[in-house]
Amino acid sequence: MAALMLQGCGSDVGKSVLTAGLCRLFANRGLRVRPFKPQNMSNNAAVTADGGEIGRAQALQALACRTPPTLDMNPVLLKPQSDVGAQVIVRGRMVGTHSARGYQGARADLLPLVLESFRSLEAAGDLVIVEGAGSPAETNLRAGDIANMGFALAAGVPVVLVGDIDRGHVIAALAGAKAVLAAADAAQIRGFIINKFRGDPALFDQGRRDIEAFTGWSDLGLVPWLAAAARLPAEDAVVLQDTPGGAGGRRLKIAVPMLSRIANFDDFDPLRQEPEVELVFVPPGRALPGNADLVILPGTKATLTDLAFLRAQGWDVDLAAHVRRGGAVLGVCGGYQMLGTNVADPGGIEGPAGEAAGLGLLDVRTTLTDDKLLRPVAGRGFGQSLEGYEMHVGRTDGPGLARPFLDLEGEGSPGATSADGRVMGCYVHGLFQAGGFRRAFLAALGAGSSGLDHGAVVDQALDEIAEGLERSLDIPTLARIAGLKAQAA
Repeated sequence: MAALMLQGCGSDVGKSVLTAGLCRLFANRGLRVRPFKPQNMSNNAAVTADGGEIGRAQALQALACRTPPTLDMNPVLLKPQSDVGAQVIVRGRMVGTHSARGYQGARADLLPLVLESFRSLEAAGDLVIVEGAGSPAETNLRAGDIANMGFALAAGVPVVLVGDIDRGHVIAALAGAKAVLAAADAAQIRGFIINKFRGDPALFDQGRRDIEAFTGWSDLGLVPWLAAAARLPAEDAVVLQDTPGGAGGRRLKIAVPMLSRIANFDDFDPLRQEPEVELVFVPPGRALPGNADLVILPGTKATLTDLAFLRAQGWDVDLAAHVRRGGAVLGVCGGYQMLGTNVADPGGIEGPAGEAAGLGLLDVRTTLTDDKLLRPVAGRGFGQSLEGYEMHVGRTDGPGLARPFLDLEGEGSPGATSADGRVMGCYVHGLFQAGGFRRAFLAALGAGSSGLDHGAVVDQALDEIAEGLERSLDIPTLARIAGLKAQAA
């Protein structure tokens, strides 16, 4: 079985996109490719057909491989609930919460399980492409590591190190990594990739030679800035801070407040790409725009904490003024819970036990429980079919449920609407993926829609990224490093 691991000189250097691109590249050659990330930290997650949750990036990478996502692709997922603690998901199921210090001491015990998942993927395909987390050069995290070199050495997987030239000091980052890594870890690295280059590649020829001289690792290519990556779901909320609000003068303005524990914000990517929609993520410290037509309260990993955060920003006042002006409101998952009359967490599921009055825009109330609900859903809304998934703790009830937002099949939670129909809420993630539902929803707000299937948009972007990597990377050498036979390289 062949395998290759991409590690990086830090977070957000493009490992997820490169992994997805290589998955699609080799899948396009007819190989059975599987993605794998031993440990992910993200509040963007997806529900798999086998009834659990994994990082959203691994679900995207599975799509790149043209295979359904499974729990083995991301056996350990950490979902931050505070600055020092996270919910721990193991093989798709919540097993508890850990402080950062507590998890560091416990993670080594998860290595056998991580290796078992990896071996399962090895047996299911021709090539596994593994994504690391953070940087292997964080020597303070090396003991007990399961995300980078701890995994790579235990599984015997060769590593390629990715440097981000857009951030600057990429020569120092790669050379510095070689300098601080233990000898066995450094020997596991077979080459490096320079990512996110803009301009004339020849201008960095000497830099690439210098990195080879400093590290002894092979130069495997210089990847240009891949514009198609902007059409893929972003994994980390930090990306939202660098994203332009959108073009002015469009017909419909949608504002999304950036909650402190915002989750699954990629739900709204299809709206961003609509030509008549201006989608604005509003950072802390700024008021919700008074000219917004729709305010969306997104999902959150800590509903009570972010309800207090929302009020501290004054966004509750802005939202009340928005509703008085006749504006529409949509709450998704945690945002839906906030729109109700009360949110209670008697067992301290998402933080300290407690309860708080909700925003009172929907006549529902929520009690958080320790039985996390994970399920795919299908049904109709605005006269159109839709598919998505639920992924939440808590049960919602109240008179508002008599006016459901959606018509879902089976046991799905249909959500609620206000008496005037301008405030809506539900638990369904992925609402806007299907072009028909998105078109009807936007039409109800007075805007047109491209009607494109967002999945097709993402799929085309993956093909474009794969083509870009084919041109810029030494694919035959990468294939040999992974252990692929010559005919597959």
